[in-house]
Amino acid sequence: METHGFMSGVNNILEWISRLALLNILWIGFSLLGFIVLGFYPATVAMYAVVRRWAMGDFEASVFSVFWSSYKSEFVKSNMFGAVISLIGIILFIDFLFLKQASTMVQNLLNVPFLIISLIFICTLLYVFPMYVHFNMKTLDILKNSFFVMIMNPFKTLIMLISSLGLVILLSFAPPLMIVCSGNVLALVMSKPAMNVFNKVNKKHESVTVHQ
Repeated sequence: METHGFMSGVNNILEWISRLALLNILWIGFSLLGFIVLGFYPATVAMYAVVRRWAMGDFEASVFSVFWSSYKSEFVKSNMFGAVISLIGIILFIDFLFLKQASTMVQNLLNVPFLIISLIFICTLLYVFPMYVHFNMKTLDILKNSFFVMIMNPFKTLIMLISSLGLVILLSFAPPLMIVCSGNVLALVMSKPAMNVFNKVNKKHESVTVHQ
C-alpha cells in the first residue's frame, strides 16, 4: 500500500509537470504563431483561462482544448485589450526616456511621481488577466476594476508582486527552464490569489446589497 501511495504521488507530480510544460509551450508557440505582436495577448488570455479552470478545481479539462478555444474566441478582443495596455506601457517608457534626458531639477521634481504611477500600473497588471478571464467586462472596466481591487488589497498585491519578481529573478538564472516554466508559473502565482480577492469583493458587495 505504501509503495502504491508513493508511486501514485510520483505519478501526480509528473502529470502536473507535463501539464504545466504543455501550457507554457502552447503559450510560447501561439504567441509566435501571431508573430508575437498579434499572438501574445490571445495566448496569454488563453493561458489564464486554463489556469482559472485549475484554480476552480477543474483538473480534468484538456489543456489544449481550453487553450485553443479561448485563443480563437478571444483573439480580436484580447488584442484590442492588449493594445490599450501596450499604449499605456509605451507612454510610460517614453516618459522614462524623457526623464533620463531631462535636467536634474526636472528629474528631482518628476522622478517620484513617475515611479509611483509606474508601480500602480505594474500592480494593476497583476489583476487584469485573471479579471479578463473571470468576468465578462469591457477593456476599460477591466482596467478600472483591477485598479480598485489592487488599491483595496495592498497586502495581497504586495505578496503577488514580490512572488512574481522572485520567480522572474530565479528563472533568469536558468534561461532554458523558461521554455517549460515561465508564463505558466507566473499565471499560477497571480490567478489563485486574484480569484480569492474577487470572491471576497463579491461577498462584500452582496452583503451590502442585502443590508440595503
